[in-house]
Amino acid sequence: MKSLFLKDSITYDGQQLHSLFGYLEHGVPGNSVISWIGPCDIPFAHMVDGEDLREQAAIRGGLMLHFIVEIFDRDLFAGVAVQRLMAAIGKDLVETLAAAKLQGQRLRRSGDDIYWQDRKLSISIAAKSPISTLVHFAMNVSNGGTPVKTCALMDDFGLQGKDVAEKMMTALVAEYESILFATVKAKPIS
Repeated sequence: MKSLFLKDSITYDGQQLHSLFGYLEHGVPGNSVISWIGPCDIPFAHMVDGEDLREQAAIRGGLMLHFIVEIFDRDLFAGVAVQRLMAAIGKDLVETLAAAKLQGQRLRRSGDDIYWQDRKLSISIAAKSPISTLVHFAMNVSNGGTPVKTCALMDDFGLQGKDVAEKMMTALVAEYESILFATVKAKPIS
């Protein structure tokens, strides 16, 4: 799996969640994780999550750290597992990097979401395309422009988005490669 942090700000509006996002738009072929910092505003026309569509839930934020993961030859179950892996990595990383600010408090992961007390840190979705499985995972960098009560990397934990992005991508790539190795090292049973 390859990774890339984009220096340019992109507003995530749901259209970025498409096959070959990493390759066609950023020259990164194959299994990949692409990250950047930018606003988020997903209109219903581009919303993938059926639950959010049914509830007509607004999904937006003034500044978020975004990740798009694309994996090939995997089903949607694997995509949801990667989505939850991203949440687990993000939770652990923020707790480690912001230990002084948290003063012994813990973040909480519920499925693919991360919370601090009753404030939401992340959003995410996994979806299947005709040729790959995709995950969008994002964490608030600031609390501005969100329709729900949130916490944020910079505002609440004093963390730089780019630093968090690079550490999360390194952890995800290592975990993904380790998972792939685990699938080929065991001899078959009869």
